[in-house]
Amino acid sequence: MGLSLYTKEFSSNIRLAYPVILGMLGHTLIGVIDNIMVGRLGATQLAAVSLANSFVFIAMSAGIGFSTAITPIVAQGDARKDEQTVRSAFHHGLLLCTMLGIILFTIVSFATPLMKLMHQPEEVIALAKPFVGWVGFSLLPMVMFQGYKQFADGMSLTKYAMYAVIFSNVIHVGINYVLIYGVWFFPEMGMMGAAIGTVTSRVAMLIFMHISLSRNAKLKKYFSNFSFGEIKKSMLKKITSLGLPSSMQMLFEVALFTAAVWLSGFLGKTNQAANQIALSLASMTFMFAMGLSVAAMVRVGNQKGLRDYANLRIVARSIFLLAIIIEIVFALLFVLLHNYLPHWFVNAEDVIQLTDNTEVIKIASTLLLVAAVFQISDGVQVVVLGALRGLQDVKVPTIITFIAYWVIGFPVSFYLGLYTPLKATGIWIGLLAGLTAAAIFLYLRFNYLTHKFIEEDGQPETLNLKPETK
Repeated sequence: MGLSLYTKEFSSNIRLAYPVILGMLGHTLIGVIDNIMVGRLGATQLAAVSLANSFVFIAMSAGIGFSTAITPIVAQGDARKDEQTVRSAFHHGLLLCTMLGIILFTIVSFATPLMKLMHQPEEVIALAKPFVGWVGFSLLPMVMFQGYKQFADGMSLTKYAMYAVIFSNVIHVGINYVLIYGVWFFPEMGMMGAAIGTVTSRVAMLIFMHISLSRNAKLKKYFSNFSFGEIKKSMLKKITSLGLPSSMQMLFEVALFTAAVWLSGFLGKTNQAANQIALSLASMTFMFAMGLSVAAMVRVGNQKGLRDYANLRIVARSIFLLAIIIEIVFALLFVLLHNYLPHWFVNAEDVIQLTDNTEVIKIASTLLLVAAVFQISDGVQVVVLGALRGLQDVKVPTIITFIAYWVIGFPVSFYLGLYTPLKATGIWIGLLAGLTAAAIFLYLRFNYLTHKFIEEDGQPETLNLKPETK
């Protein structure tokens, strides 16, 4: 027994998680593509995209976090063969996501005054202002897409979102290429070309997802005969009560990383650009843990629906172990390649900006060493958070994440970054402190809850895991 009790679950975990991982990577890849293509224009342009995207990313994360409330409700309804609950969660969730997308776009539209209040470099603000307006509009199709995605994830149909994101990225790369650099008869728009590429690709992604799911034989019934008369206050309240804390959890973490972008702005554009490079790479590896987090949410939600808490615990721990193994691999890669990876993002042979670009590469290389250390903490905290969402436990984890990121992490980043010679490295040490605290306390919460459920249900430590049927 021992480890094999958990490792035998790896195949089920990977089968459910890999489409989510690829889809998440696709989302992140949009930002990375922007950074690589815009980075060729110069450090100032890269810093401007970094600053603008930081506002959009905060809003997008709030939307994604809110939408995760749909998945555990759908997963439990699916496990119980309760079609009415599944239908209701989907329709109410999509309506709420649409409304939230409009609200988030409106809020992001007021980002420019905040940039000035944060004393960001003037040349960076001038370029970021029009960019954030365009990319902010993409929040509406993006959050609506999440409504469809979380519904499909809850039904264990995780491949549709993956296909939609791949389709979106192909469009994004093509539009970026012709509009940033002015290929063929298209105008050379620089970084604004990347903004238009982002908006267009996200609209295409939403359309693709709607058509794909509505044509699925199993899901057609959930798309037919929609009426606003179906909208019930009770389901709106249930999704909102789960979605708002989940949104806050994600917001607290993303806002911490965004604060790192802003703090690095106080240190100058080279530090800000280097921070964006390291953040782009760390975000790519984080998506693997995010995929496993969705797998944890779905599988834990299924087991909760069946009230099989002993097996729920085994399934969850198997996902935690898999996340740790994967993140250790990424940590080693960051250590081995920390001097090489930053070269992807800047043109080291650009004579005009040689000094800036050399400094950016040097700083980013050091930040990747810190990122290597927090890979495990970051992976564990997000996967355990997914398991807790599957249990529909959101209030206490919200408090935990706030304390970890803003009572522990941010003060460390602020002090070490601005008041010690560590500068950008000090900012990232603060991120490490916050993520590690979150991982420890969230796991303790999960351990406490599952012990409590098993004792209350009077279950033995049963090992007869149900095989995945989808």
